[in-house]
Amino acid sequence: MDTSELKLRIFREIDSLEHGKLQEVYGYLQNIVRGAKELGEWESLSTAQKGGIQEAITELEEGKGLVNEEVITKYRKKYSDD
Repeated sequence: MDTSELKLRIFREIDSLEHGKLQEVYGYLQNIVRGAKELGEWESLSTAQKGGIQEAITELEEGKGLVNEEVITKYRKKYSDD
């Protein structure tokens, strides 16, 4: 497959995505484009920090993430001055 065919296939795949997935792909693309420049930041993390990030990504991919608003609401109720 040549470059133009590959670009067309990528475009067609992206064009069919729903908005949320499209934003996710855009984020991945930005990471790839900027990745070479920002690789030093990742490399400067400790093994524990890298492991924590990888674990968090895995949990999100498995649907174990929490919605930010729900967490904030929970702790506002817990620590409010009622």
